Amino acid sequence: MPTKLVILDRDGVINFDSAQFIKNPAEWKPIPGSLEAIARLSQSGYKVVVATNQSGVGRGLFDMEMLNQIHTKMHKAVVAMGGRIDAIFYCPHAADSKCDCRKPKPGMFKRISETLNVDLAGVPAIGDSLRDLQACAAAGCQPMLVMTGKGTKTKADNDLPAGTLEFADLAAAVDHILAKEKK
Repeated sequence: MPTKLVILDRDGVINFDSAQFIKNPAEWKPIPGSLEAIARLSQSGYKVVVATNQSGVGRGLFDMEMLNQIHTKMHKAVVAMGGRIDAIFYCPHAADSKCDCRKPKPGMFKRISETLNVDLAGVPAIGDSLRDLQACAAAGCQPMLVMTGKGTKTKADNDLPAGTLEFADLAAAVDHILAKEKK
């Protein structure tokens, strides 16, 4: 039985994305239903982990203190709905860096596996961009695409990893995960 774990991208999955980056807590706005979906996972015994590229740090658009403030707002918003985010993993590097943690590379997922001491085979990983899906597929997770954020464009580009499941939003993806568990 795989560990009850779900890995979520942040921008475009949990909160509205911005081409100008989410640079402060005021710009972080949850997508309707996403916080409740995370709460339902938590209440069903799932660990919820966020894996997010945050190149705005590497580009100097915001610093680590500001990123922490954004994540504090997200944590508090999830807790207010009765859920929790167990961990946040992020890549602070700019897109042109040679790191192994920036999605589509699977380094962040490897770190999640090592830190939580879990095999990621079949673990649902939900994202809105091709690089999210490529990283999770490379790590052996079950790629799940949501149509929020960049999801509609990602689907239209039609280069999804094999076996990618598609959902309208995080709430619909969580409905699927919880329904599958009851079978």
